Amino acid sequence: MRAARITLIVVLVLGALFVGLDRLGVYVAQNKAADQAQTSEGLTDKPKVSIKGFPFLTQAVSRKLDHVSINADGVSASSGGQTVQVEDFHADLYDVKLSNGYSQAKAARATGTAKISYAELTKAAPQGITVSYPGGGAKDTVRITGSYLGTHLSVLSKVTVADPKDGSPRNTIQLHADGLPKAFTALGLEAKLRNQIDFTPQLTHLPQGLGLTDVVTGPDGITITFGGTGVVLAG
Repeated sequence: MRAARITLIVVLVLGALFVGLDRLGVYVAQNKAADQAQTSEGLTDKPKVSIKGFPFLTQAVSRKLDHVSINADGVSASSGGQTVQVEDFHADLYDVKLSNGYSQAKAARATGTAKISYAELTKAAPQGITVSYPGGGAKDTVRITGSYLGTHLSVLSKVTVADPKDGSPRNTIQLHADGLPKAFTALGLEAKLRNQIDFTPQLTHLPQGLGLTDVVTGPDGITITFGGTGVVLAG
């Protein structure tokens, strides 16, 4: 009996040590990944990286991580030659395979969301155009205001994810006015006016295999949903 108790104590102690070492390995890996992401992307704040699953050490040895989540603020995106800031960036990466000395990574599947404020979206709009929330619980509409030919203009514009003609992953948001004032359409100025207020901000430098799936408008900005398979994260 005493020997059994000693054996049990040893097993429990070794188990606790293994768990401690495993959690230490996770902590080190998460911090290293966050530091590298902050440096490579020029983020003002350090992102939060969380490696899910247990044990971590066996995942690291097999070079395959079951689930990694990332939360970050201050992520930059290029659109129309302008740099806009993305808020509340969150991504979930599944079945991440590491290769080439851990310098290459590819996720079997990835999903996530991010938000762009109206102030930042206005930066991507044509000069003189302001993008704002129209109110009324709108989920797919924004208000476009500005001036055209010296006349104040205010129209509602539908916001969707554009489908590329070449079949590549979707990376473009489309804003298209529902209707134009008769004062302009009666003069045959519809095409010229649309060139001024309809625009398609494009989020460049998305990882290979990742694309936009949906966009929803709200009081604080637009929320973008993205996802993909075979997503190349590095290398």
